[in-house]
Amino acid sequence: MTYDIILAGVGGQGVLSIATIIARAAMIDGLTVRQSEVHGMSQRGGGVQAHMRIADGPISSDLIPTGGADMILAMEPMESLRYLSWLKPEGILVTAAEPFVNIPDYPEVETLYAAIRTLKRSRIVAAEALAREAGNLKSVNMVLIGAASSSLPVSEKALAQSVHDTFAKKDPKLVDINMKALALGEKA
Repeated sequence: MTYDIILAGVGGQGVLSIATIIARAAMIDGLTVRQSEVHGMSQRGGGVQAHMRIADGPISSDLIPTGGADMILAMEPMESLRYLSWLKPEGILVTAAEPFVNIPDYPEVETLYAAIRTLKRSRIVAAEALAREAGNLKSVNMVLIGAASSSLPVSEKALAQSVHDTFAKKDPKLVDINMKALALGEKA
């Protein structure tokens, strides 16, 4: 089994936190993980992407070949479309609905949604409202992991353990908020 994911977003949105949570969950489940990150002026609102490869055996490269990704998981709609050439024809795209408008000619969001909906498998998640309901707007990335979880090759138990282990070190209150965000994303 191999499963390849492109993680995409804009600097500061939590793309690398998504990578951490999913990678830890995969390792809890006894899987092999390799990851590569690209930061494009991320501190100035530039793009951030990570290639994450999960397998039940050795992985020979950190990078996903064009047309080889099983999933694109994105923090905002335009970034989700930027990496479409990596997605397999039967792959799934999961993105937050809310745009991160960091350029003057950002396309109309309905145009982006229309392009996303042309894919065989896609989900546009109203992630900000769910993160707010969970108790912290910064938990949008946990909502998206929850929304993607049914397609990820990791168990729910491992995802929950990964979220717990990641946030318990920072602030125990964040564990509850992010667990709620994960659960709300699963139901989205």
